[in-house]
Amino acid sequence: MAERENEAILAFKPPPLAILRLWLAPARAWHRPSFIGVERVDPSRPTMFVGNHTLYGMQDVPHILYELRRVHGIFPRTLADRAHFALPVWRDLLTAFGCLNGTRENCRALMHAGQHLMVFPGGGREVFKRKNEAYRLVWKERIGFVQLAAAFGYSIVPFASLGADESLHIAFDAGDIMSSPIGKLLQATGIADKYLRGGEVLPPLVRGLGLTWIPEPDRFFISFGPPISTSRYRRRTEDIAAMHELRAKVASSIEAQLEQLQAIRRSMSGEGADARRVGTADKAGRWTRD
Repeated sequence: MAERENEAILAFKPPPLAILRLWLAPARAWHRPSFIGVERVDPSRPTMFVGNHTLYGMQDVPHILYELRRVHGIFPRTLADRAHFALPVWRDLLTAFGCLNGTRENCRALMHAGQHLMVFPGGGREVFKRKNEAYRLVWKERIGFVQLAAAFGYSIVPFASLGADESLHIAFDAGDIMSSPIGKLLQATGIADKYLRGGEVLPPLVRGLGLTWIPEPDRFFISFGPPISTSRYRRRTEDIAAMHELRAKVASSIEAQLEQLQAIRRSMSGEGADARRVGTADKAGRWTRD
């Protein structure tokens, strides 16, 4: 049974680049994603891409996958929170983009085959943000991703995504909902604990452009940091302190990149201009003004 599941996992073929370009054309025109550091990616080396999860998680990820496919010809398999796969139709869409339930077994199957992966350690908790959590890493004590990267000798490429957390505005987050009569009912009936992890993976209610759910046309800025070698940790995967040390290196890179992207965005804005909506980058990743 497990062998057949692994065969199905490894049989995935990403959509053709032309189809991806067509699918993403409206979103690319709306958010005009710009990238820096993509030249740091070595497509010949199995890599675990680790990044910050933005609100709802699906606005920026397709752009990142498209850019890696366009520039390097690779299409990392994204490991997603299991809650996504409980939803019909939605899970089919995720599967079409190569997403997998983020179990250790699925991760190992991909790594045994030397495939590239994309991991968001914050999972469902980070993607369903609370107010004032924009661009904050909510990783709890998770170290499984660095343990697997070290065990398989994978390089880790930290990446950062800026823009998506500001294109939607949280009206009610999980805390608001769980303290409301509806939340109390969910707790009393056991639904919160059984299906929502006590409210942890309860999606926030958001608005975008005006009073709609359409995201505001904020530009997305995405960077890839220098690869982090895991070679010195390969025999230390059971050393919790060592794994937290490696995890801290990854988190620090992502946080530094987010600060850099915010500084770049500010520097690109003109007098009185909205810094979130100006500037672009050429194909080489050099920043220019519109």
